[in-house]
Amino acid sequence: MTDPKNEASTTPPLDPDVAARTMVLHRVINAPRSAVWGAWINPETLPSWWGPDGFSCRTQRIDLRTGGEWVFDMIAPDGTVFPNHHLYTEVRPEEHIAYTLLWGENGPEHAHASVVLEELDDSTTRVTLAMTFTTAAEWQEAKGFGAEALGLQTLGKLARFVGAE
Repeated sequence: MTDPKNEASTTPPLDPDVAARTMVLHRVINAPRSAVWGAWINPETLPSWWGPDGFSCRTQRIDLRTGGEWVFDMIAPDGTVFPNHHLYTEVRPEEHIAYTLLWGENGPEHAHASVVLEELDDSTTRVTLAMTFTTAAEWQEAKGFGAEALGLQTLGKLARFVGAE
């Protein structure tokens, strides 16, 4: 049975082409929005919880603001290194983060991501992470390796980090 507070969906945007390459993840976290925001926007804390269970991050540069970037390697439990580069296109305090994902530093674009933090009450926050891949084939490949489950694990690490679990 699926926990209705934590789910993956492909809620279709109006444009069918966009819907065919978009992943949307939701998680309700029992923590105030300010705590969730703080964990996400702090350059000291983001690398400590980012990524699926068992993964770690090694940061080269991090500047979490509109126009900033995060260049890092995500390291799998088996030691495989996945170079990442996030370019932040919009950061609105405690509400919204938008960024472009590149394969490695200045590599090709592979997705656009958006994080929305919705305050449900003083101690509960709904996090929505949407990723629109550059092509439907790339989204199908990501689905094939379990991107939805891995993304939900990442949001679970965020919840544990802010003490919500």
